[in-house]
Amino acid sequence: MKVGGDAPISVQSMTTTKTANVDATLEQIYALAAAGADIVRCTCNEQAAAEGLAQIVPRSPVPIVADIHFHVEMALAALEAGVHGLRLNPGNLRKPEEIKLVASEARDRGVPIRIGVNAGSLHPDIYERFGGATPEALVESARIELAYFEEVGFSDVKISVKASSVATMIAAYRLASETFEHPLHLGVTEAGPLPGGLLKGTAGIATLLAEGIGDTLRYSLTADPVEEARAGRQLLEALGLRERKGLDLIACPSCGRAEVDVIKVANEAQAALAELKLPIQVAVMGCVVNGPGEARHADLGIAAGKKRGHLFIQGQIIRVVPEDEMVAALVEEAKKIAAEGVAARLAARDLGAEAEAAADRALLLDAKGTDVNHAAARIEQIRHRTQS
Repeated sequence: MKVGGDAPISVQSMTTTKTANVDATLEQIYALAAAGADIVRCTCNEQAAAEGLAQIVPRSPVPIVADIHFHVEMALAALEAGVHGLRLNPGNLRKPEEIKLVASEARDRGVPIRIGVNAGSLHPDIYERFGGATPEALVESARIELAYFEEVGFSDVKISVKASSVATMIAAYRLASETFEHPLHLGVTEAGPLPGGLLKGTAGIATLLAEGIGDTLRYSLTADPVEEARAGRQLLEALGLRERKGLDLIACPSCGRAEVDVIKVANEAQAALAELKLPIQVAVMGCVVNGPGEARHADLGIAAGKKRGHLFIQGQIIRVVPEDEMVAALVEEAKKIAAEGVAARLAARDLGAEAEAAADRALLLDAKGTDVNHAAARIEQIRHRTQS
């Protein structure tokens, strides 16, 4: 898969299995691909792992990158295994002659390399010179590695300058974007478990993507790697950087106007609709007064009224259903939209549904409730003061 230039921003993740366990690793690779991963990285830390890669690469649905840390032999073995890319950590593989050897072999095979700088494993000399893992230190590490590559005429390079500090990561990538012309791989390293890790990863990655920085990304979560792939894909879809592949469920945060448990209905709808694997945006709204209008951009939605729901397509009411059938109605209509299209479903709408919905909205608007704020008396006082 092409990375950089006009290519779509890609999502990466990494297997957590032992690479030598070919079947388990392939099972995880297929799960990652199904969740949205475009590229998958596998550890190559021993001979058995390299031999496993030789069997994994031809059976993988996505390109495979070998992750190399300390041993030049493993980088060369991974190339022999036929991997589509390498990731080298310049803080760990430090000898210039070994770095240039790997670059030469990759050059001759047409295999790209990612210079994977990590704030936690900077070369001690660079760490000391810059007084820590500063943005400047991270970029300098990548610059030195790139210079070794250039000595042997190798330029098929991606660069990452990751840190666990979101602020450091953002500053480092901004500097890298000004320093290098190569594609940048984004990530907040060691972000941690959910939900905090997801928040940190999104804070860093989304900030940079919104600035036009970044060509490929990975969420580094202490979780099932499928969560990384899913998060990456959803982020790109939310930013409009990739076409939607699956469900996008939007829902109001609920308020005192809600006539149902919006959180419960939204969760049930999310679970039921996600199984359909349709590229559709669905809205769950707690109030029929504002819901259909606020979510008129959604392909499909439902808004709750008095013991029933208003089913709508792109803001137009098509049916009124009982409250306990709202989720089932969403699922049924989603399937029909996929099979028949939006225009056909709008043409098949219940012609009396809009009048029913209007009556429900009117009832809610007319319901004043108890005047706990003594509004009538307060209004009289306001009038008295403004007219005197």
